Amino acid sequence: MDAFFAAVEQRDNPELRGKPIAVGFDGPRGVLSTASYEARRYGVRSAMSVVRAKQLCPQLIIVPSRHEHYKDVSQQVHEIFHEYTDIIEPISLDEAFLDVTENKKDIHLARDIAKEIKRKILDRVGLTASAGVSYNKFLAKIASDYNKPDGLFVVHPDRAMDFISDLRIEDFWGVGPKTARRMHQMGVFNGAQLRSLTLGRLTEVFGKQGQLYYDFARGIDNRAVESNHERKSVGCEQTFLEDIVTSSGVTIELYHILIELLARIHKVGFEGHTLTLKVRYSDFSQITRSMTHTDALITKQQILPLAKQLMRQVEYSRQKPIRLIGLAVSNPAASSPSAAQWVEGDIFDELF
Repeated sequence: MDAFFAAVEQRDNPELRGKPIAVGFDGPRGVLSTASYEARRYGVRSAMSVVRAKQLCPQLIIVPSRHEHYKDVSQQVHEIFHEYTDIIEPISLDEAFLDVTENKKDIHLARDIAKEIKRKILDRVGLTASAGVSYNKFLAKIASDYNKPDGLFVVHPDRAMDFISDLRIEDFWGVGPKTARRMHQMGVFNGAQLRSLTLGRLTEVFGKQGQLYYDFARGIDNRAVESNHERKSVGCEQTFLEDIVTSSGVTIELYHILIELLARIHKVGFEGHTLTLKVRYSDFSQITRSMTHTDALITKQQILPLAKQLMRQVEYSRQKPIRLIGLAVSNPAASSPSAAQWVEGDIFDELF
Protein backbone atom coordinates (compact mmCIF):
# COMPACT_ATOMS: atom_id res chain seq x y z
CA MET A 1 0.00 0.00 0.00
CA ASP A 2 1.14 3.56 -0.71
CA ALA A 3 1.87 5.65 2.43
CA PHE A 4 -0.81 3.50 4.05
CA PHE A 5 -1.58 5.22 7.36
CA ALA A 6 -1.40 8.69 5.84
CA ALA A 7 -3.47 7.61 2.81
CA VAL A 8 -6.21 6.25 5.08
CA GLU A 9 -6.34 9.57 6.95
CA GLN A 10 -6.55 11.53 3.70
CA ARG A 11 -9.26 9.21 2.41
CA ASP A 12 -11.33 9.62 5.57
CA ASN A 13 -10.85 13.39 5.84
CA PRO A 14 -11.18 15.26 2.51
CA GLU A 15 -9.65 18.38 4.09
CA LEU A 16 -6.31 16.55 4.33
CA ARG A 17 -6.16 15.53 0.68
CA GLY A 18 -3.35 17.07 -1.31
CA LYS A 19 -1.68 18.40 1.83
CA PRO A 20 1.57 17.29 3.51
CA ILE A 21 0.53 15.15 6.47
CA ALA A 22 2.19 12.61 8.72
CA VAL A 23 0.89 10.12 11.25
CA GLY A 24 2.42 10.18 14.72
CA PHE A 25 2.47 11.86 18.12
CA ASP A 26 2.62 15.64 17.80
CA GLY A 27 4.99 16.42 20.63
CA PRO A 28 8.60 17.45 21.18
CA ARG A 29 9.64 13.78 21.41
CA GLY A 30 7.20 12.45 18.84
CA VAL A 31 8.26 10.17 15.97
CA LEU A 32 6.43 9.72 12.67
CA SER A 33 4.89 6.40 11.60
CA THR A 34 4.53 7.44 7.99
CA ALA A 35 4.22 10.50 5.79
CA SER A 36 2.10 11.34 2.78
CA TYR A 37 3.76 11.75 -0.60
CA GLU A 38 3.11 15.48 -0.40
CA ALA A 39 5.23 15.54 2.77
CA ARG A 40 7.91 13.27 1.35
CA ARG A 41 8.72 15.90 -1.28
CA TYR A 42 10.15 17.97 1.59
CA GLY A 43 12.27 15.07 2.85
CA VAL A 44 9.84 14.01 5.58
CA ARG A 45 9.84 10.25 6.13
CA SER A 46 8.81 7.55 8.58
CA ALA A 47 10.79 7.15 11.82
CA MET A 48 11.76 10.85 11.66
CA SER A 49 11.30 13.01 14.75
CA VAL A 50 8.38 15.42 14.62
CA VAL A 51 10.72 18.31 15.39
CA ARG A 52 12.92 17.54 12.39
CA ALA A 53 9.91 16.94 10.14
CA LYS A 54 8.46 20.36 10.96
CA GLN A 55 11.81 21.98 10.26
CA LEU A 56 11.76 20.46 6.78
CA CYS A 57 8.07 21.15 6.22
CA PRO A 58 6.66 23.92 8.48
CA GLN A 59 3.13 23.41 7.10
CA LEU A 60 3.17 19.70 7.97
CA ILE A 61 -0.06 18.42 9.54
CA ILE A 62 0.42 15.74 12.22
CA VAL A 63 -2.46 13.28 12.60
CA PRO A 64 -2.67 10.92 15.61
CA SER A 65 -2.42 7.23 14.84
CA ARG A 66 -5.55 5.02 14.71
CA HIS A 67 -3.94 1.59 14.69
CA GLU A 68 -7.11 -0.46 15.11
CA HIS A 69 -8.71 1.37 12.20
CA TYR A 70 -5.69 0.68 10.01
CA LYS A 71 -5.99 -3.01 10.92
CA ASP A 72 -9.63 -3.01 9.75
CA VAL A 73 -8.67 -1.41 6.44
CA SER A 74 -5.83 -3.90 6.02
CA GLN A 75 -8.32 -6.73 6.49
CA GLN A 76 -10.46 -5.33 3.65
CA VAL A 77 -7.40 -5.41 1.38
CA HIS A 78 -6.62 -9.00 2.39
CA GLU A 79 -10.17 -10.04 1.52
CA ILE A 80 -9.40 -8.94 -2.03
CA PHE A 81 -6.17 -10.95 -2.01
CA HIS A 82 -8.11 -14.07 -1.04
CA GLU A 83 -10.22 -13.78 -4.17
CA TYR A 84 -7.10 -14.80 -6.09
CA THR A 85 -5.06 -17.00 -3.73
CA ASP A 86 -4.93 -18.23 -0.16
CA ILE A 87 -1.13 -18.42 -0.20
CA ILE A 88 -0.57 -15.05 1.42
CA GLU A 89 2.28 -14.05 3.72
CA PRO A 90 1.77 -10.73 5.52
CA ILE A 91 4.89 -8.65 6.13
CA SER A 92 3.09 -5.82 7.90
CA LEU A 93 -0.35 -4.19 7.90
CA ASP A 94 0.30 -2.63 4.49
CA GLU A 95 2.41 -5.25 2.72
CA ALA A 96 2.19 -8.95 1.84
CA PHE A 97 3.54 -11.62 -0.49
CA LEU A 98 1.12 -13.52 -2.73
CA ASP A 99 1.93 -16.76 -4.54
CA VAL A 100 -0.27 -16.74 -7.65
CA THR A 101 1.46 -19.55 -9.54
CA GLU A 102 -1.87 -21.35 -9.32
CA ASN A 103 -4.66 -18.86 -8.74
CA LYS A 104 -8.42 -19.10 -8.21
CA LYS A 105 -9.28 -17.22 -11.40
CA ASP A 106 -6.87 -19.20 -13.59
CA ILE A 107 -5.25 -16.01 -14.89
CA HIS A 108 -2.07 -16.82 -16.81
CA LEU A 109 0.01 -13.68 -16.22
CA ALA A 110 0.88 -12.44 -12.73
CA ARG A 111 1.00 -8.92 -14.14
CA ASP A 112 -2.71 -9.17 -15.00
CA ILE A 113 -3.54 -10.40 -11.50
CA ALA A 114 -1.65 -7.46 -10.01
CA LYS A 115 -3.58 -5.04 -12.23
CA GLU A 116 -6.91 -6.51 -11.14
CA ILE A 117 -5.99 -6.42 -7.44
CA LYS A 118 -4.83 -2.82 -7.68
CA ARG A 119 -8.06 -1.81 -9.41
CA LYS A 120 -10.24 -3.57 -6.82
CA ILE A 121 -8.37 -1.99 -3.92
CA LEU A 122 -8.96 1.44 -5.44
CA ASP A 123 -12.64 0.77 -6.20
CA ARG A 124 -13.58 -0.92 -2.92
CA VAL A 125 -11.18 0.55 -0.37
CA GLY A 126 -10.45 3.91 -1.97
CA LEU A 127 -6.67 3.57 -1.75
CA THR A 128 -3.85 3.07 -4.22
CA ALA A 129 -1.40 0.19 -4.01
CA SER A 130 1.89 -0.61 -5.70
CA ALA A 131 2.83 -4.11 -6.82
CA GLY A 132 6.06 -5.90 -7.65
CA VAL A 133 5.97 -9.06 -9.76
CA SER A 134 8.80 -11.57 -10.14
CA TYR A 135 9.78 -15.19 -9.71
CA ASN A 136 10.91 -14.92 -6.06
CA LYS A 137 10.26 -12.91 -2.91
CA PHE A 138 13.48 -10.90 -3.01
CA LEU A 139 12.88 -9.50 -6.48
CA ALA A 140 9.13 -9.01 -5.96
CA LYS A 141 9.84 -7.01 -2.80
CA ILE A 142 12.36 -4.77 -4.56
CA ALA A 143 10.07 -4.35 -7.57
CA SER A 144 7.18 -3.23 -5.37
CA ASP A 145 9.13 -0.08 -4.44
CA TYR A 146 9.48 0.97 -8.07
CA ASN A 147 7.12 3.49 -9.67
CA LYS A 148 5.43 4.39 -6.39
CA PRO A 149 2.75 5.52 -5.82
CA ASP A 150 0.18 3.42 -7.71
CA GLY A 151 2.99 1.55 -9.44
CA LEU A 152 3.41 -1.84 -11.06
CA PHE A 153 6.85 -3.19 -11.89
CA VAL A 154 7.77 -6.60 -13.28
CA VAL A 155 11.23 -8.21 -13.09
CA HIS A 156 11.28 -10.92 -15.73
CA PRO A 157 13.73 -13.82 -15.23
CA ASP A 158 15.48 -12.91 -18.49
CA ARG A 159 16.46 -9.46 -17.23
CA ALA A 160 16.89 -10.19 -13.51
CA MET A 161 20.70 -10.14 -13.60
CA ASP A 162 20.81 -6.74 -15.31
CA PHE A 163 18.24 -5.40 -12.84
CA ILE A 164 20.25 -6.63 -9.86
CA SER A 165 23.54 -5.35 -11.28
CA ASP A 166 22.24 -1.77 -11.30
CA LEU A 167 20.52 -2.04 -7.90
CA ARG A 168 21.98 0.16 -5.16
CA ILE A 169 23.25 -1.88 -2.25
CA GLU A 170 20.99 0.16 0.08
CA ASP A 171 17.99 -1.17 -1.83
CA PHE A 172 18.82 -4.82 -1.22
CA TRP A 173 16.35 -6.49 1.09
CA GLY A 174 18.03 -7.16 4.44
CA VAL A 175 20.69 -4.46 4.05
CA GLY A 176 20.23 -1.86 6.77
CA PRO A 177 22.26 1.32 7.31
CA LYS A 178 25.02 -0.43 9.26
CA THR A 179 25.44 -3.18 6.68
CA ALA A 180 25.36 -0.65 3.84
CA ARG A 181 28.17 1.32 5.45
CA ARG A 182 30.23 -1.85 5.80
CA MET A 183 29.56 -2.71 2.15
CA HIS A 184 30.68 0.75 1.09
CA GLN A 185 33.91 0.32 3.04
CA MET A 186 34.47 -2.85 0.99
CA GLY A 187 33.90 -0.95 -2.25
CA VAL A 188 30.44 -2.43 -2.84
CA PHE A 189 27.83 0.08 -3.99
CA ASN A 190 25.62 -1.98 -6.32
CA GLY A 191 24.56 -5.51 -7.17
CA ALA A 192 27.27 -6.09 -9.77
CA GLN A 193 29.99 -5.27 -7.23
CA LEU A 194 28.31 -7.49 -4.64
CA ARG A 195 28.24 -10.35 -7.15
CA SER A 196 32.00 -10.05 -7.59
CA LEU A 197 32.63 -11.05 -3.95
CA THR A 198 33.15 -14.70 -3.10
CA LEU A 199 30.91 -16.57 -0.67
CA GLY A 200 33.90 -17.03 1.60
CA ARG A 201 34.53 -13.29 1.79
CA LEU A 202 30.86 -12.47 2.47
CA THR A 203 30.50 -15.05 5.24
CA GLU A 204 33.79 -13.93 6.73
CA VAL A 205 32.44 -10.38 7.10
CA PHE A 206 28.70 -10.93 7.60
CA GLY A 207 28.42 -14.45 9.00
CA LYS A 208 25.27 -16.35 8.03
CA GLN A 209 23.87 -13.27 6.30
CA GLY A 210 26.72 -13.56 3.81
CA GLN A 211 25.03 -16.54 2.15
CA LEU A 212 21.86 -14.47 1.75
CA TYR A 213 23.71 -11.58 0.10
CA TYR A 214 25.61 -14.01 -2.14
CA ASP A 215 22.33 -15.57 -3.33
CA PHE A 216 20.47 -12.28 -3.74
CA ALA A 217 23.25 -10.91 -5.95
CA ARG A 218 22.56 -13.87 -8.26
CA GLY A 219 18.78 -13.60 -8.16
CA ILE A 220 18.43 -16.66 -5.92
CA ASP A 221 15.76 -16.76 -3.21
CA ASN A 222 14.20 -20.17 -2.60
CA ARG A 223 12.01 -19.12 0.33
CA ALA A 224 8.39 -20.08 -0.15
CA VAL A 225 5.46 -17.78 0.55
CA GLU A 226 4.29 -18.96 3.97
CA SER A 227 0.54 -18.61 4.36
CA ASN A 228 0.66 -19.89 7.94
CA HIS A 229 3.17 -17.31 9.06
CA GLU A 230 4.22 -17.87 12.66
CA ARG A 231 4.52 -14.82 14.87
CA LYS A 232 8.18 -14.51 15.84
CA SER A 233 8.11 -11.68 18.37
CA VAL A 234 6.05 -9.22 20.39
CA GLY A 235 7.51 -5.90 21.42
CA CYS A 236 6.82 -2.31 22.45
CA GLU A 237 8.86 0.80 23.09
CA GLN A 238 8.43 4.28 24.55
CA THR A 239 10.02 7.58 23.60
CA PHE A 240 10.08 9.84 26.66
CA LEU A 241 8.99 13.47 26.77
CA GLU A 242 12.20 14.20 28.69
CA ASP A 243 15.47 12.26 28.66
CA ILE A 244 16.01 9.93 31.61
CA VAL A 245 19.25 10.05 33.62
CA THR A 246 18.36 8.53 37.02
CA SER A 247 18.08 4.86 37.96
CA SER A 248 14.73 5.46 39.64
CA GLY A 249 13.36 7.02 36.45
CA VAL A 250 14.63 4.11 34.39
CA THR A 251 13.05 1.58 36.77
CA ILE A 252 9.66 3.31 36.65
CA GLU A 253 9.60 3.55 32.86
CA LEU A 254 10.88 -0.01 32.44
CA TYR A 255 7.97 -1.21 34.58
CA HIS A 256 5.42 0.72 32.51
CA ILE A 257 6.83 -0.69 29.27
CA LEU A 258 6.75 -4.19 30.75
CA ILE A 259 3.03 -3.85 31.60
CA GLU A 260 2.31 -2.86 27.98
CA LEU A 261 4.44 -5.75 26.71
CA LEU A 262 2.55 -8.24 28.89
CA ALA A 263 -0.78 -6.94 27.59
CA ARG A 264 0.36 -7.51 24.01
CA ILE A 265 1.76 -10.96 24.80
CA HIS A 266 -1.47 -12.09 26.43
CA LYS A 267 -3.63 -10.60 23.68
CA VAL A 268 -2.01 -12.74 20.97
CA GLY A 269 -1.10 -15.71 23.20
CA PHE A 270 2.59 -15.51 22.33
CA GLU A 271 5.16 -17.62 24.17
CA GLY A 272 8.77 -16.63 23.58
CA HIS A 273 12.00 -17.45 25.35
CA THR A 274 14.24 -14.47 24.52
CA LEU A 275 13.90 -11.02 26.09
CA THR A 276 15.55 -8.14 24.26
CA LEU A 277 16.16 -4.67 25.65
CA LYS A 278 16.59 -1.68 23.37
CA VAL A 279 17.98 1.66 24.54
CA ARG A 280 18.27 4.77 22.40
CA TYR A 281 20.23 7.74 23.69
CA SER A 282 19.57 11.44 23.19
CA ASP A 283 22.06 11.54 20.31
CA PHE A 284 20.04 8.72 18.61
CA SER A 285 22.81 6.17 19.06
CA GLN A 286 21.36 2.83 20.06
CA ILE A 287 22.31 -0.38 21.87
CA THR A 288 20.43 -3.63 22.35
CA ARG A 289 20.97 -6.59 24.65
CA SER A 290 19.13 -9.88 24.93
CA MET A 291 18.87 -12.93 27.15
CA THR A 292 17.34 -16.34 26.45
CA HIS A 293 15.54 -18.35 29.13
CA THR A 294 14.52 -22.01 29.20
CA ASP A 295 10.93 -21.18 30.23
CA ALA A 296 8.48 -19.19 28.10
CA LEU A 297 8.42 -15.55 29.23
CA ILE A 298 4.76 -14.78 29.89
CA THR A 299 4.52 -13.27 33.40
CA LYS A 300 5.71 -10.13 35.15
CA GLN A 301 7.53 -12.24 37.73
CA GLN A 302 9.59 -13.84 34.94
CA ILE A 303 10.30 -10.82 32.76
CA LEU A 304 10.88 -7.97 35.21
CA PRO A 305 13.99 -9.45 36.88
CA LEU A 306 15.49 -10.22 33.46
CA ALA A 307 14.70 -6.72 32.18
CA LYS A 308 16.38 -5.19 35.24
CA GLN A 309 19.38 -7.47 34.80
CA LEU A 310 19.79 -6.38 31.17
CA MET A 311 19.29 -2.74 32.13
CA ARG A 312 22.08 -2.93 34.71
CA GLN A 313 24.46 -3.68 31.85
CA VAL A 314 23.55 -0.43 30.07
CA GLU A 315 25.48 2.76 30.78
CA TYR A 316 23.70 6.10 31.02
CA SER A 317 24.36 9.43 32.72
CA ARG A 318 23.63 13.16 32.50
CA GLN A 319 26.16 13.27 29.69
CA LYS A 320 24.51 10.26 28.04
CA PRO A 321 20.76 10.39 28.82
CA ILE A 322 18.19 7.87 27.58
CA ARG A 323 15.61 8.93 25.02
CA LEU A 324 13.81 5.60 24.42
CA ILE A 325 13.48 2.16 25.99
CA GLY A 326 11.99 -0.89 24.30
CA LEU A 327 11.32 -4.48 25.32
CA ALA A 328 10.56 -7.44 23.07
CA VAL A 329 9.99 -11.15 23.58
CA SER A 330 10.97 -13.42 20.70
CA ASN A 331 12.18 -16.95 19.93
CA PRO A 332 9.09 -19.21 20.23
CA ALA A 333 11.39 -22.25 20.35
CA ALA A 334 13.90 -22.18 23.21
CA SER A 335 17.58 -22.18 22.25
CA SER A 336 20.70 -21.64 24.35
CA PRO A 337 19.53 -20.70 27.87
CA SER A 338 20.50 -17.56 29.76
CA ALA A 339 23.00 -16.25 27.21
CA ALA A 340 23.29 -12.46 27.24
CA GLN A 341 24.50 -11.06 23.96
CA TRP A 342 24.67 -7.96 21.79
CA VAL A 343 22.18 -7.89 18.93
CA GLU A 344 22.70 -6.30 15.52
CA GLY A 345 20.59 -3.13 15.41
CA ASP A 346 19.26 -3.68 11.88
CA ILE A 347 17.85 -7.04 12.93
CA PHE A 348 16.52 -5.89 16.29
CA ASP A 349 14.28 -3.26 14.72
CA GLU A 350 12.20 -6.08 13.27
CA LEU A 351 11.11 -7.08 16.78
CA PHE A 352 9.09 -3.90 17.29
